[in-house]
Amino acid sequence: MKLTKTVEEGLRSAQARLRETLAFAARTEEPIVAKHIADMSLRIDALIDVSDLVKSIEN
Repeated sequence: MKLTKTVEEGLRSAQARLRETLAFAARTEEPIVAKHIADMSLRIDALIDVSDLVKSIEN
C-alpha cells in the first residue's frame, strides 16, 4: 500500500503549507485553531509513515 510518488509529494506540499499556516495562526488566532492545524499536519505525517511501514511489511 505504498503511496504513489505524486500523492506523497502532494501530501508533503500540503504539510509544508500547513506549517506556514500554523506559524501565522500561532501569532494571530486562538490556540484551538493552531492546535487543529498542527493535528492535520500530524495526520499527514502519520499517513506517510504508515504507508512506508505497510510497504516494508509487504516485502
